[in-house]
Amino acid sequence: MARSRDEPRQKLIMTRRSLASLFTLPAVFARRVTAQTAAADELTTIDNDGTAHVKRAVPVPKAISPEAYALMVSGRRWIPESGTKASADFAAKMRATYPVEIEEATVAGVKARIVTPKRAAPHKLDRVLICLHGGGFTSDSGSVFESVSIAALTQTRVISVLYRLAPQYPFPAAVDDAVAVYKDALKAHAPAKIGLYGTSAGAVLTAQTAAEARRLGLPLPAVLGFFSGYVDLARYGDSRFLYGTRGFTDFSSMLPALQGLGMVPYVADHDRKDPVLSPIYADLSGFPPTLCMTSTRDHCLSGTVDFHRALLRAGVDARLMVFDAMPHAFWYLFDLPESKEALQAQASFLDRHLS
Repeated sequence: MARSRDEPRQKLIMTRRSLASLFTLPAVFARRVTAQTAAADELTTIDNDGTAHVKRAVPVPKAISPEAYALMVSGRRWIPESGTKASADFAAKMRATYPVEIEEATVAGVKARIVTPKRAAPHKLDRVLICLHGGGFTSDSGSVFESVSIAALTQTRVISVLYRLAPQYPFPAAVDDAVAVYKDALKAHAPAKIGLYGTSAGAVLTAQTAAEARRLGLPLPAVLGFFSGYVDLARYGDSRFLYGTRGFTDFSSMLPALQGLGMVPYVADHDRKDPVLSPIYADLSGFPPTLCMTSTRDHCLSGTVDFHRALLRAGVDARLMVFDAMPHAFWYLFDLPESKEALQAQASFLDRHLS
């Protein structure tokens, strides 16, 4: 069949039309995006200085455990209020789950709790973990919660340091107390047999203690556990302006601290860029292997991931574990599936590096 003399010309015209359509598609798409953006702007406004005012509907994700989902939907407290029967029952259940002996003591002139697992492994008697509790440097919210589970899971004795609290004792009192206990531990243990960890303010203090030990020329411990904290007290990341202690709730109580950059009783008038107070400004090279743990509705999310990145830049073996939707220090509620996973990960990391 003979080809038409006009066929090459027709093909050229079709090719030109096809090419033209390729360049018109993005324009159509752009108009649609503009329309969507205009609608979305009703939920997000941006000030001239870049400050965002955000309004969103954020459902509880069903990808989390059914137990965590039910708790979040109910709006109930994650930890029973102290001094109540529910709190006593909670503590009893925790002690039954993690059998330990707790002894009140004084170590290097500092009050402490010595937490010894009832199923201590004989080959682990030559090592020790030092726990620095949470509570915003003004209270003790975790010296028992944080030490009992880790002692039992690692089969290792834990010294839970009851460091002095602000506002009566601002920085560096807590660091001095933690360093004193660490120095005492060095008398009986090789550095490779000592681990240091903490949650929230205790995580901050863990990094501060390591930075101060480095400054003093002390050998550093074998491992650090940095569980939901931040190491830059001069600047805040996004998460501090998004979440309270229970995810999207309890935020209004944090506003005064946010306006003063937080931890005012602890920091007092100290230079916030002091490399011990804010270890993000310290030389982190040679720091011990560190597990950083946080969650996506944690006001310390930014601080934790920023510290992890700083450690990586310094060449440190640093690991990051982030749980979806969980609030700040959710592992205090030890019987949630996510909490069990978190506590096991904390214990395994500490145990492995002490071995």
